[in-house]
Amino acid sequence: MDTLGPGIIDIHTHFMPQRVLDKVWAYFDSAGPLIGRAWPITYRTDEGERLATLRGLGVRAFTSLNYAHRPGMAAWLNDWSTGFAAEHADVLHSATFYPEPGAAEYTAAALDAGARVLKVHVQVGDYSLADPLLDDVWTLLEQRRTPIVMHAGDGPAPGRFTGPDAVRDLLERHPGLVLVIAHMGMPDYGDFLDIAAAHPDVHLDTTMAFTDFTEAVTPFPRERLEDLHAVGDKVLFGSDFPNIPYPYEHAVDAVRRLGLGEEWERNVLHDNAARLLWRGDLGPR
Repeated sequence: MDTLGPGIIDIHTHFMPQRVLDKVWAYFDSAGPLIGRAWPITYRTDEGERLATLRGLGVRAFTSLNYAHRPGMAAWLNDWSTGFAAEHADVLHSATFYPEPGAAEYTAAALDAGARVLKVHVQVGDYSLADPLLDDVWTLLEQRRTPIVMHAGDGPAPGRFTGPDAVRDLLERHPGLVLVIAHMGMPDYGDFLDIAAAHPDVHLDTTMAFTDFTEAVTPFPRERLEDLHAVGDKVLFGSDFPNIPYPYEHAVDAVRRLGLGEEWERNVLHDNAARLLWRGDLGPR
């Protein structure tokens, strides 16, 4: 297996307890209502093989993004993620939370245990970012400056609480949050580009954006390429591995074929994430 370059940091990969992952795969197999079309999973392999695949491709660090969709789930997922990160030095210790009593306490416990990135999935979780049960969580994360990978866009189908306005409202209340908007905020690329340009701590991840699979139904507006280039120090590479319907290499090629320059590509594929997650150190290569 050929590597894809000197080193990639992938901010958006999923490693989960197997029974949780099996349910996720079953949903993709059913082309459920949030998907609406066939979605063959390319990397339906065991955990060890998935780890070997990423490493073989030259991915130097990657997340284990779990997310809760009901009460009583997040703390257990965080415990699993803590153990997983302890076993694998190249895994970025990840955690999640849900609007429920005690959310701030178990989020603080995850951070104290070493969590470096949080995951929020507004669409699947079906909750409001303004839920009062999250107020103390946002305050904590604002104070700790911990990056939050947030699926808040309306793709692949709008949810009750998704969309750019929900993120704008959150930032009005908690302007110090460090956000990484998943999937470039698709399909509202322009709105989320504007949010990233206006807020110094809002970033975007490239997960599934620009690929042939996505461009067929939700193309990135080519008139915004200059704006994308302008926020190039705030764009992080993400893949959604293993739950992608094409080879991993295609996600990397999709970034490169935008033609925004080698420096922009290097920042997206490695350096921006290194600066964000390692506080200025360029991180693993």
